[in-house]
Amino acid sequence: MLSVTVPKKSSSTNIGKMRIEVAYAKPSEQIILCLDLPEGGTAEMAILQSGILQRFPEINLECNKIGVFSKLCKLDCVLRSGDRVEIYRPLLADPKDARRNRASARH
Repeated sequence: MLSVTVPKKSSSTNIGKMRIEVAYAKPSEQIILCLDLPEGGTAEMAILQSGILQRFPEINLECNKIGVFSKLCKLDCVLRSGDRVEIYRPLLADPKDARRNRASARH
């Protein structure tokens, strides 16, 4: 199930603001939260302002990697308008090991 949350437009202008998305996915649920950040805002600011940490307490920013449009970045990465910050879950299995296991099972 994909959930998208878009903030209500305020009467104030959006000058100096940029629209950002924060995305997180579990096997059973995916969510994209849209928010406005001040220009020069960082990935960490977007994650904190989005409220996603309260919704998914299993996210640990010291352990979970993050990225912008599938490219790894650090929490202090400065965002541009339209960026999507993605929070990645740890891998359950090493992809190389899984591929080797599948290949050896075929032979």
